[in-house]
Amino acid sequence: MGKVAAEVKVMPQDPEVDLDALQERLEQSLPEGAKINGFKRDDVAFGLVALLPTVVVPDEAGGTEAVEDAFSGVEGVESVEVGDVGRL
Repeated sequence: MGKVAAEVKVMPQDPEVDLDALQERLEQSLPEGAKINGFKRDDVAFGLVALLPTVVVPDEAGGTEAVEDAFSGVEGVESVEVGDVGRL
């Protein structure tokens, strides 16, 4: 079975959210079998900065859904959106 890499756009609730702490909480929330292969940051607007972790998950039914659900439940997260997805 292969692996899939996906760039996930995580929007914080507001510009005051500590992005370093949010990044740590996202890493801790990962479901079993998933890992983060780096973070990027994207200036959105009005001081709001999105986190863009590249998540690697096993290529099986459900794909990134478990990661999306886990990230959505993290304190300080407003929304989660999967962007680019590709096989490794």
